[in-house]
Amino acid sequence: MTPHVVPDPQAGAAVKAADRAHVFHSWSAQGLIDPLAVAGAEGSYFWDYDGNRYLDFTSGLVYTNIGYQHPRVVAAIQEQAAKLTTFAPAFAIDVRSEAARLIAERTPGDLDKIFFTNGGAEAVENAVRMARLHTGRHKVLSAFRSYHGATSTAINLTGDPRRWASDTGSAGVVRFWAPFLYRSPFYATTEEQECERALAHLEDTIAFEGPATIAAIILETVPGTAGIMTPPPGYLAGVRAICDRYGIVFVLDEVMAGFGRTGKWFAAEHFDVVPDLMTFAKGVNSGYVPLGGVAISAEIAATFDKRPYPGGLTYSGHPLACAAAVATIQVMEDEKVVEHAARIGETVLGPGLRELAERHPSVGEVRGTGAFWALDLVRNKETREPLVPYNATGEANTPMAAFGAAAKKHGLWPFINMNRTHAVPACNVSEAEAKEGLAALDAALSVADEHTA
Repeated sequence: MTPHVVPDPQAGAAVKAADRAHVFHSWSAQGLIDPLAVAGAEGSYFWDYDGNRYLDFTSGLVYTNIGYQHPRVVAAIQEQAAKLTTFAPAFAIDVRSEAARLIAERTPGDLDKIFFTNGGAEAVENAVRMARLHTGRHKVLSAFRSYHGATSTAINLTGDPRRWASDTGSAGVVRFWAPFLYRSPFYATTEEQECERALAHLEDTIAFEGPATIAAIILETVPGTAGIMTPPPGYLAGVRAICDRYGIVFVLDEVMAGFGRTGKWFAAEHFDVVPDLMTFAKGVNSGYVPLGGVAISAEIAATFDKRPYPGGLTYSGHPLACAAAVATIQVMEDEKVVEHAARIGETVLGPGLRELAERHPSVGEVRGTGAFWALDLVRNKETREPLVPYNATGEANTPMAAFGAAAKKHGLWPFINMNRTHAVPACNVSEAEAKEGLAALDAALSVADEHTA
């Protein structure tokens, strides 16, 4: 029983009834879902109206990087609302300028101009538009194992099955295989081989598509929803070199990996790579008010010095969202949240997850860094057959559904995608909370083990 709320099942039932009557949920068959009615949240936890408390190992949708209801960010939003609640994006507003300055201070290289959006998908849309206008080319290359958002261009760039129903094939998108040694499409046995063969494959794809037709290559620096596959050493530097060779704009999508998630302000820092454009959202203000954006290099920004940029949003750089970003970045700096994420990954999450892998036959591989980890669940460790088929639903997804139910029974809200569970708690999760999550995963994995061969 959580001390934060007196159980009130009747109120919970009313919330649920109103939701079922009027809310249309994303990515769902509306008649088959049963959303949990949430009564409140604080730090790394949330709770329902029955008094059940859950340790959130999803960080919302991997965005509450400083946890729920941080008092300094809540206060900053309240103070901004009292001062200036909203204002059109064409004006210079102090909190908007300060948010842009703080972000630009932390982006790599010369990514010093910030175009604000309402979220990550819009950031990708505008980054691609900038790349196409800058180069005068149309095609964009993206990886099969990727997620870039659900707006028109972003969903076409996405590699996972959520794009299928909306994939018109008219967006000039070409997909390629990015490196993933555990399930290598290149029959590689070492990281060096995987890197070399993945780069050769990418350059071959460019050659056959026509380098002069390609505006951009977009990659998640560390793919998130697709499986948290950290690229091998040298890969992103190799992509950077290929882009330079052919005049292609290099876009890194840091919507999920950015703002401390990997133990660096941006994941690109791990690889000493500077893209031409970088998208961000989520952790920039811990999702307290919708905000995203594009960090733009000097060269691409100069394209629009005398030429209007044909894009914009009514709420670009919304004062409340920017106030939340300023406060969040200051909290992360003052409380050393980025350093904490690196340390908790190195000393607690990484070792703990690898120890679980040694004991559970359902865990094929552990991948990650910082507060950004994935367990690849399998039926057989030798064959690496996934615990459930690709994009499984219904009865075929029973093993993962059973695993998820077991995790919730033990007080853990898990992040599940296909045959994987991701350990992505708040970046400031405490050591005790991380160990609590590992213990719940341990119990839930015993259920997954029952489905191994």
